[in-house]
Amino acid sequence: MPQVSSYLHSLFSLEGKVILMTGAGGGIGEELARGFAQAGGTVALCDINVARCKEIKDNLTMGGISAGAFDLNVTCNDSIRSCVGAVLSDFGKIDVLVNCAGINKREGFLDVEEATYDRIMGVNLKGVFMLSQEVVKHMIERGGGGSVINIGSHNDEAMLGGCSVYGATKSAVRALTRSMAVEWAKHGIRANAISPGHILTPLTTVTWEHPTRSVYLKDRIAMRRPGNPGELVGLAVLLASDASSYMTGEAYHVDGGCLCGGAPWDYDTKY
Repeated sequence: MPQVSSYLHSLFSLEGKVILMTGAGGGIGEELARGFAQAGGTVALCDINVARCKEIKDNLTMGGISAGAFDLNVTCNDSIRSCVGAVLSDFGKIDVLVNCAGINKREGFLDVEEATYDRIMGVNLKGVFMLSQEVVKHMIERGGGGSVINIGSHNDEAMLGGCSVYGATKSAVRALTRSMAVEWAKHGIRANAISPGHILTPLTTVTWEHPTRSVYLKDRIAMRRPGNPGELVGLAVLLASDASSYMTGEAYHVDGGCLCGGAPWDYDTKY
């Protein structure tokens, strides 16, 4: 019998890799961080809610996992430089950057005020751009190699009402991912995006409990249910690991069959 465990270890292990993760205090961010840690990675948990990151770090380190909690406001260049410097000081390098921090405010296109527009753009787009600059400069200075994973959205391909600014930022993140891939390939640095579909988190519970919106979503998802954050972990570990060494510049949708057409209409079948 083949040694399955050793083979999978050689493909997907994150041992020896340091992963800087933004938005680590959120529902998806926390689950991805735990997945990276369970795969052997050292995780730098970065978020404006540093208290929550410290709780996650304490839980991880109790299990013998190496992790750290760092304060980060992705809209502030001084905070970005300080956070990256602190991670490098504690762990010596950064092998993987995961841009997961994001915000939204659901309201109609004509209802969006300038301050809301600027705030969403600042976190979801400018923050990804500026933090990636800071981290990738370090990757290049230490000889190249690394992986950038940007968290996109269903709304980078399809659109829901009330998500105009959010959808614009996520579409732009998808475009940035392609630019990163093209420019950084010569340095051995890959860039990909994970675009989650409709995932059940504390922030989306209100939508899934809504009497009409929940029905609307289920009708458009082939699996007829929300995803959970843990169902994103497998792809995230793949993109962080050496198993994805020839993968760059793509956005991968994890959506339960939403973009492919959702639940079918009535059709003749014996099954």
